[in-house]
Amino acid sequence: MATPKKSKTKTGIPAWLVLIQGILAVFVGMMLLVWPVKTFTTLVFFLGIWWFVDGILDIVSTFNNPTNRGWKLAMGMIGILAGIFLIQAPLQGALVLAPTYVIVIGVLGVFYGIMGLVNAFRGAGTGAGIIGLLSVILGIYLLMNVWSATLAVPTVFGIIAIVSGITAIVYAYRKR
Repeated sequence: MATPKKSKTKTGIPAWLVLIQGILAVFVGMMLLVWPVKTFTTLVFFLGIWWFVDGILDIVSTFNNPTNRGWKLAMGMIGILAGIFLIQAPLQGALVLAPTYVIVIGVLGVFYGIMGLVNAFRGAGTGAGIIGLLSVILGIYLLMNVWSATLAVPTVFGIIAIVSGITAIVYAYRKR
């Protein structure tokens, strides 16, 4: 009698784990679309726990590996402080993180768009120039409309979570 093979992805992660991850991503994505404020605030709370624990681990790691001790201590302290803030005030944390995310995406859009335009003038083609121009326009739009774009963050995260969750589910079934 043949025993079933345990299927794993290219990274060695079992397919069943990818399936669970996909199901959870779809679930969280749907929650972000139905209850955007509550769900986003809850995610920010868990991010706070993550940053708090990660900050402690950064500081502890300085005793095991002294390389970059100053950076590890600084990052550990920042992680602990940010974690405490997000744990104690997740709604206020969400009100800080969402516009920060929009600003970062806007700045990156302008930066990568300019790089695309430069590459287009260096011979990368019209496509690179068009994408670069669109990226600059989108980046500037986000930077000029930070607060209205911030309101869309939970919805955008929800859509991304659902799409990536469905992709993970399909991938897990193909690897099965």
